[in-house]
Amino acid sequence: MAEANNSLLTFENFIGGRRTPAADGRTSAVIDPTTGETYATAPVSGAADVDAAMRAAASAFEVWRETTPGERQRALLRFADAIDARAQEFVDVESKDTGKPLGLTATEEVPLCGDQLRFFAGAARVLEGASAGEYMRGFTSYVRREPIGVCAQVTPWNYPLMMAVWKIAPALAAGNAVVLKPSDTTPASTLLLAEVAAEFLPEGTFNVVCGDRDSGRALVDHPVPGMVSITGSVRAGMEVAGSAARDVKRVHLELGGKAPVVVFADADLASAAEAIALGGYFNAGQDCTAATRVLVHASVHDEFVAALAGQARGQRTGMPDDPAVTFGPLNNVAQLERVQGFLERLPDHAQIVVGGSRVGATGYFHEATVVDGLRQDDEAIQTEIFGPVITIQTFRDESEALALANGVPYALASSVWTKDHGTAMRMSKGLDFGVVWINTHIPFVSEMPHGGFKHSGYGKDLSMYGFEDYTRIKHVMSSLDA
Repeated sequence: MAEANNSLLTFENFIGGRRTPAADGRTSAVIDPTTGETYATAPVSGAADVDAAMRAAASAFEVWRETTPGERQRALLRFADAIDARAQEFVDVESKDTGKPLGLTATEEVPLCGDQLRFFAGAARVLEGASAGEYMRGFTSYVRREPIGVCAQVTPWNYPLMMAVWKIAPALAAGNAVVLKPSDTTPASTLLLAEVAAEFLPEGTFNVVCGDRDSGRALVDHPVPGMVSITGSVRAGMEVAGSAARDVKRVHLELGGKAPVVVFADADLASAAEAIALGGYFNAGQDCTAATRVLVHASVHDEFVAALAGQARGQRTGMPDDPAVTFGPLNNVAQLERVQGFLERLPDHAQIVVGGSRVGATGYFHEATVVDGLRQDDEAIQTEIFGPVITIQTFRDESEALALANGVPYALASSVWTKDHGTAMRMSKGLDFGVVWINTHIPFVSEMPHGGFKHSGYGKDLSMYGFEDYTRIKHVMSSLDA
């Protein structure tokens, strides 16, 4: 994955089963977000590197596509077992790149990667489709589910390892080959993942090219991929969709979020505040499904704000090896500045109840923050902050709650907090979001789909729906008289 060079690690691309530097030798610094200091360098891939990866993937696809579902299942199960066997190595690498707490990474992230690989390994063997039959007299029709080919994939910096698995698992299970570009700030765990996978997959089936936005553009613009999949910002998703459209590539987008958290007066406010703080501050709020936009019934506003403020004060940010830490730093200096900018631009009618400041002068740490008094058209309500900031608004009835909840460009995730079954069912029907949680927020399971609407993108991750996104459908009709 990396070699030490003058105390800095040197990362390299992984193409055709081998480590390789950028063809032109360009590199960029990889920063430790807990210190703000460079700890490694990574390639900045150009067109030649992307082309090499695409050629390797295209060649591997001709081999991998011929494997049976059972053969692919066995390879992915062994891959999952290898991740489990090297779990601590993955924890250490992921934490170094992101600054996440070691304990939480070990319990909440790395184990899920093996589970997701195992789910898709099984999914490869249970694809369903229309029944074969004579839909026209004298002819038998049936449907083939086939792999798409080479998939170009781009992953974000908030969950580098897990998002890589979300991308590659369904793609590989369906028989595709992959070229993946991780974020330039967090390449380490994805490169390790590719090295581990290479033991079980044909050479070139899973390739990783590092680099910047231009590297990603070269990936999307390349003529080889039949599909492009990205988890990232709305801006990046729109650019990818536009570029892919010029070559009529299939596109899978998982973009930003602004999850409404609707708290009714009959909810258990103390329990809700505790769970919402967990869902809002986990990973420093750097999660497109984070519980960061609270809508609380006006009659219990003061009580709930006090409860949430207490929970925020109990959060602790700090170094990865501190077991008392509940979340780590923001990923990079630009993200720290972005979060600070939102708070500096708050309108006069808003109030910072708790937090609001950077923590320390070293690294990119920020306090858990609660902001009250915001209005629907405020920037902090309409735009994703992606940091440890929870905003609060009030509503008076279900109709107003739905209008406020749905009145943003995003539509990824949401939650409803109430003891009334009818309220929960009406709200889950009316909320225009791809995920609705009831009296919880943020759990995922491999069997259920994840994906949004509107500016949050289209296509599904996880579940059989996610698997089907990486297949194409072919109708075959045969004459009975031939």
